[in-house]
Amino acid sequence: MSRLTDLPGEVTSLVAAIVEALDLPLPSIEDGDERKHYRVQEKRVQDVTIGLSMLLRYANEMPIAEAADYVRDWTKRHPATYTPFDITQAEGKR
Repeated sequence: MSRLTDLPGEVTSLVAAIVEALDLPLPSIEDGDERKHYRVQEKRVQDVTIGLSMLLRYANEMPIAEAADYVRDWTKRHPATYTPFDITQAEGKR
């Protein structure tokens, strides 16, 4: 990973993993997509919280890179399976 900040590389990697996990596209305006978006977001927030809690609790035994890997692995388990919002479709429904 390239240097994004002046933080140590493993910290930058962890922050990037968290941003990637929580940066979900907005859901479409179709029935059910908002609920699906919420569920994915909820699961990812839980996973990030668990990863960070483990890092804080086991700071002397758990490398930061392992916490970043945990967040990335669990993010893959909860993909955004809903239809993302498309402004061109929304404009046509006015």
